[in-house]
Amino acid sequence: MASQLDDSPVYANYEDMRNSGPTSSTDYMVQMGPTGDTVRVPVVQIPPKQTQQYRGFKTSENEPRGCMEWMVTILSVLVFIITSPISIFVCFKVVAEYERAIIFRLGRLSGGARGPGMFFILPCIDEYRKVDLRTVTFNVPQQEMLTKDSVTVTVDAVVYYRINDPLYAVVQVEDYSTSTRLLAATTLRNIVGTRNLSELLTEREILAHLMQSTLDEATEPWGVMVERVEIKDVSLPVSMQRAMAAEAEAARDARAKVIAAEGEKKAATALKEASDVISASPSALQLRYLQTLSSISAEKNSTIIFPLPMELLTPYLAKYAALMPQGPPPAQPPEKYDVSFINAQAAWPKTNL
Repeated sequence: MASQLDDSPVYANYEDMRNSGPTSSTDYMVQMGPTGDTVRVPVVQIPPKQTQQYRGFKTSENEPRGCMEWMVTILSVLVFIITSPISIFVCFKVVAEYERAIIFRLGRLSGGARGPGMFFILPCIDEYRKVDLRTVTFNVPQQEMLTKDSVTVTVDAVVYYRINDPLYAVVQVEDYSTSTRLLAATTLRNIVGTRNLSELLTEREILAHLMQSTLDEATEPWGVMVERVEIKDVSLPVSMQRAMAAEAEAARDARAKVIAAEGEKKAATALKEASDVISASPSALQLRYLQTLSSISAEKNSTIIFPLPMELLTPYLAKYAALMPQGPPPAQPPEKYDVSFINAQAAWPKTNL
C-alpha cells in the first residue's frame, strides 16, 4: 500500500487533477493549503460512456466503430507507411498561433481543437477545419425602421466578435460568421423599435451595451463572444431635421428673450437704487458727470460734452421771465347772435329765387 501511495502523482489543485488523464494508480495526491500538505483522494472508477460530452452537447467520438471503419483506418495507415517519406509532407499540418484545427476522422470528431503548432492527420480518412481566433469586425447594414414614437430613422452599427470555443463554432453552427451578422441586424432592429427618438439620440452607449449583451447571450452556444458593439450613425429624414432645427431655434430664442427680460428687470432695479442714492446727495450727481466725461475723453474723441445743471439756470430764468413780452389776449366768442341774421335765416325757405 505504501509503495502504491509513493507512485501516486501529486497535483497542485483539484482542477489539475480533473484535467489530467487516467493513471495506473487508484489514488491521487493533492496539495492543500499554503503549507503544501498533501491529501489522498481516491479515484472512483466510472464505466466508459459511448458518447463524449463537450460542455453540453454530445459527440460520437468514443462510440464503437464498425468493421468497415477499422479496415479503412488500417488501410490509411498502410498507405501512409508505403508512401513515406512523401506522405509526411501531406499528413503533417501546421496552424498558426491565432488558429485552431478541428479534425474529423471518417466524419466523427477526433479529439478537441488542435494547435497552435503541428499536428498529424491520416490520408484519405481525415479532414480538418481551421478556425481563426482573432477579433473580427463587420458593419451592420443600415436598417431603416420606426422608433417607438413612429419616427423613421436609419441606424447602422459596428460589431466586434471573436471565436471563444473553436469546437462549438464548427460543430454547433454551419456558418458562425453569417449567423452572427444576421443576428446582429435583427437585434439592432428590435432594440431601436422599442426606444423613442430622444432615447436613441442621447443614450447610444446604453443601447450599444444592451445590444452587446443580447448578442453575446445568443451567440454563446456557437462559441462566439461579442466583445464590443458601437452605434455609428442615426440618420433622420430631411423634413424631420428641419423641424427639429426650427424647434431648437425657437427654444433658444425663447430662452434668450427670457434672459434679456430678466436682465432688463435687474438693470431697472439697479438704476432705481442708484437714482435713490444719487438724489440723496447733490454732489454725487456732479461726480457722476465727471466720471462720464472721463470715460468719454479716454476714447480720444474730439467732441467735448459739458453738462450744465439746471439748478444753476433757475435764478436767471426767473429774472428774465418777467421781462418777456406778453402775447395778445385770446379772442372771446360772441355772447349774442345778430338778430337780423337769425330773421333772414328763418325766412330763407319762403323766399323765391
